[in-house]
Amino acid sequence: MRKLQSPFFSQAADWLGRHLQTITQACLVLCLALISVAYIRLFNPTAFESAFSPASRPLPVYNVSTEEKKVAISFDAAWGEEKTDEILKILEEHNVKTTFFLVGYWVDKYPERVKQIYDAGHEIGNHSNTHPHMSELSNEQIAQELSTLSKKVEAITGTATTLFRPPYGDYDDQVVLQARKDGYEVIQWNVDSLDWKNLGVDPMIKQVTKEINPGDIILFHNNSQYITQALPTILDYIQSQGYEIVPVSQLVLKGEYWIDHTGCQHAGNAGDANG
Repeated sequence: MRKLQSPFFSQAADWLGRHLQTITQACLVLCLALISVAYIRLFNPTAFESAFSPASRPLPVYNVSTEEKKVAISFDAAWGEEKTDEILKILEEHNVKTTFFLVGYWVDKYPERVKQIYDAGHEIGNHSNTHPHMSELSNEQIAQELSTLSKKVEAITGTATTLFRPPYGDYDDQVVLQARKDGYEVIQWNVDSLDWKNLGVDPMIKQVTKEINPGDIILFHNNSQYITQALPTILDYIQSQGYEIVPVSQLVLKGEYWIDHTGCQHAGNAGDANG
């Protein structure tokens, strides 16, 4: 009995025969590429991080690589002001200067608080004008959000803003690039007090103090429920560990720097780290 041969398999065999050399070359190139990646990953992980991970993306600063025992405390202000006066008194008692990231409609509603914060020696950062999801905006809209808030602050304090914290922590490459084009350093945080969850005084204290490291940027909100009860203990603890608490601009690095995939800012450039 004669065995039937499928036209499909016949055509496939013919195609494979004609393209075997090309397939072999492609497989060889792929294998060499994988071997190269494995070699770099094993013997120079920093170079791998720079070339093959989001480290090459325009990232915000989450914390700073430093041997100095310094940390920065920041307050986001987008709603309420009742606790601001007491916060400023607590900071003064501990001889601490911080950064307040303000939203435009907060500035509109509480201009006297803006002046009070600035006159007390604290830094004012840009938290946008209307608190939108910045990644949903065009470049023109991003620029408008930044410039509108900065003009409002400058009209009150005489000083423009140079640090930007995206609302909700929401950003993409376009947001970071546009903010830098407009002269801003984009700032996030690596220690979240979780004060916005209203978990209580002790949970808030433990959340911040469980691990403090040089270069940390700590996030609070100026009108969170337990901020005034927890803040003195937190400041006492940080200072008792030998840390200096500074505004964000005094922590972030100036001049040449690079930011790794975790958002940690390093002096120099990635090439220096790669040896």
